[in-house]
Amino acid sequence: MTTKHFPYRIDRRWAPLLFLLFGVRKTDGVNISENGEVLATFGRFKVQTTLDNIKGAQVDGPHRWYTAVGLRLSGTDDSITFGTNHYKGVTIFFVNKIPKVVGFKGHSMLWVSPEDPEGLWAALKK
Repeated sequence: MTTKHFPYRIDRRWAPLLFLLFGVRKTDGVNISENGEVLATFGRFKVQTTLDNIKGAQVDGPHRWYTAVGLRLSGTDDSITFGTNHYKGVTIFFVNKIPKVVGFKGHSMLWVSPEDPEGLWAALKK
């Protein structure tokens, strides 16, 4: 089975924080299997869903570093961030909320910062 892997673009300024605090590895990122499974890993944390549960995605950024780097919950909605840099990323919107990763409730959006945001965006559209 073929899997498309979109590794994160890790800003070396934040590497110690990401590696030591969150357990992020260079092998982490977003994987899309040919059977439609989507898995985003961020150290000890993961989001797993299917392409059918993705209603859209958008490339965005740059963001302020303190809102985009690390494992974060949004202060305004129920989104979650797996951020390794603040330059550019992809917001993934879900049809049905994914189970909570952190916090008290599920998440309707996930923001990730892959090396190839446009490539991930295109892969999620299919």
